[in-house]
Amino acid sequence: MKTKWFKGLKIILPLFFGLYLMWYFYSSMSDDNKKYFFEAFKRCNYLWIVIGMALSIFAYFIRAWRWKLVLEPLGYTTSFWNRYHSLMIGYLINMTIPRAGEASRALMLYRSDKIPFASSFGTIIQERIVDLFMLSLLTGASLVYSKETFILLFQQIKQRFPKSNQESNFLVLSISIFLFFLLVFVGFYMLNKKYPDIKKKAIHTGKELIKGIFSLKNCSNIYFYILSTLSIWILYVVYFSIAFLCLPETQNISFEGILLAFILGAVGISFTNGGIGAFPLLVGLVVTHFLKDKYDNAHAIGNAIGMIIWVSQTILLLIMGLISLILLPKKHKTEYDESTDKLIVE
Repeated sequence: MKTKWFKGLKIILPLFFGLYLMWYFYSSMSDDNKKYFFEAFKRCNYLWIVIGMALSIFAYFIRAWRWKLVLEPLGYTTSFWNRYHSLMIGYLINMTIPRAGEASRALMLYRSDKIPFASSFGTIIQERIVDLFMLSLLTGASLVYSKETFILLFQQIKQRFPKSNQESNFLVLSISIFLFFLLVFVGFYMLNKKYPDIKKKAIHTGKELIKGIFSLKNCSNIYFYILSTLSIWILYVVYFSIAFLCLPETQNISFEGILLAFILGAVGISFTNGGIGAFPLLVGLVVTHFLKDKYDNAHAIGNAIGMIIWVSQTILLLIMGLISLILLPKKHKTEYDESTDKLIVE
């Protein structure tokens, strides 16, 4: 019962929080700003958005290719398209259930290639650690060159949300964390006392998970891994920057502002389902800060560009995810290569 409640809370809380942010995002604008906001979608030069989408797809291709570099040390060779389809399905699931996409991605690869869930999931955890490291590097660079702006934006974010809401969110988060560790403790106790066979299986799964997490240290092409990682994040930043060319008012915004908006937008995606509410709100906050001295309707401009970027990415992930869901094969074919002592999955 507690497990179901905890799972339900993980789905419902971010969704309702995102819907609240979406309501706040819209209601905080004046009537004139709302009018401009909708006009911006009509005036938007969507050619730049399409170019950005193409760059995003290329980044997803590189991410799928890079995945093989950490699967191969575990003894698995998979097809590019199976890895790619699993990746896109994971993104699709993340839009409905936060952080469930990672597990779904591993499950999809198991369905198509019979790669053990724990092994592939370990490589996905490793990938998220690398992503966090890259985002931290960008954040650190922004703090060095834009420390005062960063502090001002952080203060504005705190002012946007009442203290009571912050305390309520902290209380819910604290209860969720407590219940999670309680369930883990009770689970290990039950396994240890009553189900020794399941305990052995859990230990084996844990070992496979750890192997997946640390498979990067045995990567035979570490330089290609680093190069592909840099390429992915450069493409993300370039796409995000190109999107600002779609509106005349945002074409001349400084790279400092674009980078800060990118960082806060990336953080916003982790807060709610697919970044609903949080992404356009945080991006809009940054853009408003950098344009407030140039335009009286800077708030509407910021909200418009934030929403345009979020909607375009959401549509892209929905389409690509659904296509992958259809195309990912349910059956697998395996061959054993004696020369390399590896299992080849096609």
